[in-house]
Amino acid sequence: MMQPDLIWSGVHVFLRLPSGSHTVHEIKPNTTISVGKYGSFQSNSLIGRPYHYTYEILDQVDGSARPGLRIVPPTELYADIKDEEVSAPADLEEEEQADANGKEGCAQFEIVDQKGEVLLRTNRNIVDDARSQTMTMKEIEMLKAEGKGSGRDLIAKILDSHSALDQKTTFALAKYTLRKTKKYLRRFTVLPMDVPLLAKWIMTEKDASKTMELREETLALIGSWSNVHFMPSQFEEQPDGIGQGRWLMVDETAGLLVAAAAERLGILHPSNEREPRATATQKDAPVGVQPNGNMQPLPAIFQDSQPRADKRKSNFARSNTITLVHANSQPNLSLLRYFNFDAANPAPSHPLSSHLKTISWLQLLHPEDDNACTEPENIAPEIVQTWKSGKRSNYYRKRRRWERTVAVVSDARQGNFDGLVVASSMTTPAILHHLVPLLHGAAQVVVYSPSIEPLVELADFYSTQRRVAYLNDPPAPEAMPTEDYPVNPTLLLAPTIQT
Repeated sequence: MMQPDLIWSGVHVFLRLPSGSHTVHEIKPNTTISVGKYGSFQSNSLIGRPYHYTYEILDQVDGSARPGLRIVPPTELYADIKDEEVSAPADLEEEEQADANGKEGCAQFEIVDQKGEVLLRTNRNIVDDARSQTMTMKEIEMLKAEGKGSGRDLIAKILDSHSALDQKTTFALAKYTLRKTKKYLRRFTVLPMDVPLLAKWIMTEKDASKTMELREETLALIGSWSNVHFMPSQFEEQPDGIGQGRWLMVDETAGLLVAAAAERLGILHPSNEREPRATATQKDAPVGVQPNGNMQPLPAIFQDSQPRADKRKSNFARSNTITLVHANSQPNLSLLRYFNFDAANPAPSHPLSSHLKTISWLQLLHPEDDNACTEPENIAPEIVQTWKSGKRSNYYRKRRRWERTVAVVSDARQGNFDGLVVASSMTTPAILHHLVPLLHGAAQVVVYSPSIEPLVELADFYSTQRRVAYLNDPPAPEAMPTEDYPVNPTLLLAPTIQT
């Protein structure tokens, strides 16, 4: 089993640079990873090493021309802090003694305590002039090109070439040193790929509008309010044969919301240990929940015209699943690639391949109008075996795609989901009108919007006053939704708005 505390090939990692910014890289063997102005290194130098360590880029290792890495020990990382704590009282005593002796050029102080002891030196007489730094950028670039270390020698030379360094206060000197360290020190910290850090990276350094400006703390609240959690195996299946731990989602954040829910369910990261799968075996015709809440058999297209002996059963998990409803032909789950999951071609070893189910609105509401739900022509096995390999594989691929689509649509229309999470730019009442009847009793519903106006409107549709008016004069079921009742206000309790 893969150890989560070590870096392996094929994973995505975050590199936290001295400037405080983050970069994302995929660890591929025998490749070069570039971190911009800080340099580059071989990816093999990271494989098998631990996360959360700080590494230094070395231009030459043991006479080799290839750059290498060195783990920076904690004693070296915090040496400046310890040295400052030890040397600060001695330096202060020397400055006080120099001031008492009246030496020329001694430091002047302006902040003292009630006893007259010096607390802080002033820099009001210091003129900040760019000419104080005698080293030019051309010389700095030459030193960077010739340097064989991690940038510490370059920083020391820059400090030595500053003509007014002795005039700086302790705070100004520390600030100047820190600025040069962030710019020239060739260090980075390797962090594992997780949802909170990914959300923060997109929010601060990428285009936040692609994820509807979802922040890491908002993702945590959504997961808590929707009660997304892992369901143990002993509670996986209900008496009616429907699994537990099933959540319904509408995600237009490029898969960030799905990733947050999958992380809570424990199905986001690949693992060699897989929970046993249960195949669907139904004796009766599958039953679906219609948008009005009535139960009726599903259309005949969900049943084999001629069941085959070699028919492949669905490999979907029954519990701890996410059913994603999307508006396009394919869902936008581009952010899941950072967790080694390709929605177009999922790897069978990834947990999401059996726990994530995608379904379009057309397949959910009108499956008979979708071509993907139409059963391909059923050919006898003995005839199929006489075909060429290309034609035979194409036939079985179409059958498997149809079987997979039918399994997802049948499971979604059965309903009985444990919760609903919506983050969409579509009209929210229209979404809830079709999806709320698919939830079981006491299920949680969470709707996210980057602006408050859609949430205020939705809260009014489920308000107590509108529910009372609906019960006193209910409209005909076939007339729903109406202008006054775009949703059924009796299906949800009065909602609350969190800002």
